[in-house]
Amino acid sequence: MKKVPPAVSHHDWLIKSLRADPEEASGYLNAALEAGDKKTFFIALRNVIEARGGMTRFAKASKINRVSLYKMLSGKGNPGFLNILILLQHAGLRFQASSGKSHPGK
Repeated sequence: MKKVPPAVSHHDWLIKSLRADPEEASGYLNAALEAGDKKTFFIALRNVIEARGGMTRFAKASKINRVSLYKMLSGKGNPGFLNILILLQHAGLRFQASSGKSHPGK
């Protein structure tokens, strides 16, 4: 039996959704952070970058080599904190700490 492909791929739908709504992009990245896995966050950031103009545009704007940018945001990448802040800034987002619901040691 031949499988019928979906009308829209999940990735295409995700990119369109992240492009249309900055709050969606912010929530998506926060959910990735809450997962507690840096690979998940880097892939989520790569998706937001793709939605907000693409890797080439972000590489030029952030003055980070495009190939390095792809490597940084791969599942095996390890971008520096400053690079993450720069990329978030160019995506129109910011890194922000907030108090947690529970406090360690209590």
